[in-house]
Amino acid sequence: MLDLTYETPKPKIIAGAKHDWELVIGMEVHAQVSSNAKLFSGASTQFGAEPNANVAFVDAAMPGMLPVINEYCVEQAVRTGLGLKAEIHLKSAFDRKNYFYPDLPQGYQISQLYEPIVGEGEIIVDMGPGVARKVRIERIHLEQDAGKSVHDMDPNMSFVDLNRTGVALMEIVSRPDIRGPEEAAAYVTKMRQILRYLGTCDGNMQNGNLRADVNVSVCRAGQHEKYMETQDFSHLGTRCEIKNMNSMRFIQAAIEYEARRQIAIVEAGGSVDQETRLYDPDKNETRSMRSKEEAHDYRYFPCPDLLPLEIEQGWVDDIAATLPELPDEKKARFVNDFGLNEYDASVLTADAESAAYFEAVAEGRDGKLAANWVINELFGRLKKEDHDITDSPVSPAQLGGIIELISAETISGKIAKDLFEIVYTEGGEPAEIVEKRGMKQVTDTGAIETALDQIIADNPAQVEKAKENPKLAGWFVGQVMKATGGKANPKAVNQLVAQKLKG
Repeated sequence: MLDLTYETPKPKIIAGAKHDWELVIGMEVHAQVSSNAKLFSGASTQFGAEPNANVAFVDAAMPGMLPVINEYCVEQAVRTGLGLKAEIHLKSAFDRKNYFYPDLPQGYQISQLYEPIVGEGEIIVDMGPGVARKVRIERIHLEQDAGKSVHDMDPNMSFVDLNRTGVALMEIVSRPDIRGPEEAAAYVTKMRQILRYLGTCDGNMQNGNLRADVNVSVCRAGQHEKYMETQDFSHLGTRCEIKNMNSMRFIQAAIEYEARRQIAIVEAGGSVDQETRLYDPDKNETRSMRSKEEAHDYRYFPCPDLLPLEIEQGWVDDIAATLPELPDEKKARFVNDFGLNEYDASVLTADAESAAYFEAVAEGRDGKLAANWVINELFGRLKKEDHDITDSPVSPAQLGGIIELISAETISGKIAKDLFEIVYTEGGEPAEIVEKRGMKQVTDTGAIETALDQIIADNPAQVEKAKENPKLAGWFVGQVMKATGGKANPKAVNQLVAQKLKG
């Protein structure tokens, strides 16, 4: 396996009125576990159901109801930890996080503060060919989601939908290693990609199945390096948390605004208050939501209804044995096995379905040619029509057949594009289409030479110009292609034109 080496990107610099400042960002990604049932009940997790249709007694906090752990949700958290090269804790425990809100019927959230199921890991965030940031993962803990308050159905009342209550979440907490808005968006993109490869979260941000809290602070140059050496947070500025971000574009805009807000406060001689803020995309600003609570403000204590969670190493090993090939490894293999550049490999491994499609096309064929056709022709057409790779009207076998005809010089690149259009819109087997419609390129040099001789005889002035300026030879190539209906072998045409114009 080829290891793709990379250099670390420079931190984002924001110029203040007095000094230059650097950004420091940590992320808390809330990923809904892909599971048919909730974390502590058998209620459905189906999205879009009628309000309060997917609610078990334990979700609604009915008296005497006790939570029962969903083993599959635990398995999904372990699988995620393994995918992020993280430490799996064989013993973890659940705690009660106490706060009162209408959509939290228990008056507390069952979470994991002191003993999370997953410990330290890492993620490589790609910022372009040869450039990437390694971001440390601090922990992953399991917790139950809250419900949803609805404020726009009545002018005088709010309503509560408990369908999401009790749905299993993985909170994936990073260290403050991210150094710019683009990196933050790329981090969430990469995390989403890995979770989807693993099958542990569908990554649907529109439905709220993946959302991020963004912790932003600013510091002077060199301070983050001191933090990295000592792990002493006093070297960094006071952080503010921007809650519930579900758009890559809004994540970047919110960070930019919040950083400039903090810089203005500090340069004016003030101090930044640690607090939770919300981003308003209409006004492009963050606003205070509440002062940032510390753990003691939530009055955490071990959940008395749940025993400590103990899992066996053998079970973890069995899960590890079922992990798919993940994006970084797959990208490196595509570079190594198919001779692709890193950019093309990144495009093809953006999701598991695209990678599988490409591999089926490239198997036993020219990998670079296959990548070019998948990325430029197929992906380009699908994007234009707002389709997904799973909706492609061209199968891997059909596209592979087109590539085989190109490699065998049965058809030219131009004819191949015409053939692709036919297959895309009408279907059919490429070789049969070429045979029935007479689309084979002309490789008979005699026929090509005859056409070229006629063009030379009809255009003596152009011949003299081309002899003086060889760059004009392309005109003759175009005329021959036109005369043969685009079927002449371009390589043979170029060779014959060069020979004739020399004489």
